[in-house]
Amino acid sequence: MTSELTDDRTALVDGPVGSRLDDWWGRVLSTSRRVALWRWTGPIAVTLLAAVLRLVGLGHPHSLVFDETYYVKDGWSIVHLGYEGTWPANPSDDGAPTTDQRFADGETDLYSRAAEFIAHPPLGKYLIGLGMLLFGADSSFGWRFTVAVLGTATVFLTAVIARSLFRSTAIGTLAGFLLAIDGQAIVLSRVTLLDGILTFFVVLGAGALLLDRRWAQRRLDDWVRRRADDGRDTLWGPVLIWRPWLLAMGVALGLASATKWSGLYFLAFFALYAVLSDVVMRRRAGVAFWSSSAFLQQAPVTFLLTVPIAAVTYLASWTGWFRTSGGWDRNWIASGGERWTGLLAWVPDSLQNWWHYQSEIYGFNIGLHTPHSYQANPLLWLVMQRPTSMYYVGTNRGQDGCWADRCGEAITGIANPFIWYASVIAAVALLVLFVLRRRWEYGFVLIGVAGGYLPWLLYTDRTVFQFYTVAFEPFLVMGLAAAIGLVAGSRTDPRPRRTRALVWIGVYLGVVVLASAYWYPMWTGLQMPWDFIRSHYWLPSWL
Repeated sequence: MTSELTDDRTALVDGPVGSRLDDWWGRVLSTSRRVALWRWTGPIAVTLLAAVLRLVGLGHPHSLVFDETYYVKDGWSIVHLGYEGTWPANPSDDGAPTTDQRFADGETDLYSRAAEFIAHPPLGKYLIGLGMLLFGADSSFGWRFTVAVLGTATVFLTAVIARSLFRSTAIGTLAGFLLAIDGQAIVLSRVTLLDGILTFFVVLGAGALLLDRRWAQRRLDDWVRRRADDGRDTLWGPVLIWRPWLLAMGVALGLASATKWSGLYFLAFFALYAVLSDVVMRRRAGVAFWSSSAFLQQAPVTFLLTVPIAAVTYLASWTGWFRTSGGWDRNWIASGGERWTGLLAWVPDSLQNWWHYQSEIYGFNIGLHTPHSYQANPLLWLVMQRPTSMYYVGTNRGQDGCWADRCGEAITGIANPFIWYASVIAAVALLVLFVLRRRWEYGFVLIGVAGGYLPWLLYTDRTVFQFYTVAFEPFLVMGLAAAIGLVAGSRTDPRPRRTRALVWIGVYLGVVVLASAYWYPMWTGLQMPWDFIRSHYWLPSWL
């Protein structure tokens, strides 16, 4: 841990300040060139670590894991048809290989041109299909390549955003490191589900939101300065029409929504944050009617800069469906569907068909109550009551290299408990500190957590899973890194206090690393003795 964990503060104390580590680190970063090099070395280093943990052995197991049975096959058919085709039923009652087994064995042309109803937008499946086009549909490495690359990129974005947010390379690097070695983030980067792709676009949108805040702050300050120099009043703030980073946020969250509809929640929360940030910035800049100016003048512009571009981005993801004639509901009106009348009668049939498909998707998702052995109530997500088991194969001594009486290969979405629970506690602490100190950086982290968590509390009776939390986990680890920075203090603190803090932080991080090493076989499907596997289920509900 370094002196860069928190902003420097002047301390009037007797005796030496800082720690020996601070003294050494100060010598290491003794030139501006070294400081500039460190700004990128930290984030890049944890990104490389993430790449190793996600890409090595990515092709194991060579079988469709959990819901890969849907997304991998849909990804392959959509890049060929422009929509998701129908695959033969998977179960085999006569002893013949299942569709999944045949697909893994290289029979990848089993789909038909008949459309399949799919409850998620197409973008994520296009990206999955791209990896398969690069490495072959019979390559399990290719099935998972996209999610692994985007999961690795999410670590880099998390590190860079946290570095910029808290103006500390150490905090940014620590946030990226925690995400790089956490189990849920690793599993969702090694199993082909949509949630890892969604997370990448959400964090990308958060980065754009952060850049927009600083861009708008500079423009607002310049406007106030010019008005003051000209002797003009600042009763009403400016209307910032051109905000490129806000447009970029709209595009990123449009891509998130084109992967899973839960991206819309982040769009709503981030847009609200942009409006509230305008309120705060105008008040601090000295705009007299800061509230009215932000809500009545700037908020409508913020809406126009985010929602329409996100909607267009989402619609563009359906290009394959529009360009072909075989997609689900593509010919709904021609098949007897009721055409719109009145003021909407002019809308082309293709858009009316598409809208009907969206309504069916909505109805399916809202009404999904099919029991699942690993469903997890959102009220219990933060205590990680029911992580998702993605894969398990048991073997006996002598089978596939098993050296114990009983072995197994497991992939389970149990997060590193020392990261997960500490992150939840840190989020609560930051919420209290935000209320007391009004630090906007804490609000930024919390809005990311809220956008990924709070909307799901409306669906406590719906079939949902613990791994949905990966979408807001980057914000949790940012909060944890910030909290660790607060515990670490400053290099201007008295030496005993600073040294104790760094020692305890070092102990904690050591425990975190050991826990990740202990759980890594459970995140990657490595064969282990059953007693070792069983030792990881600390709560009965985890099994």
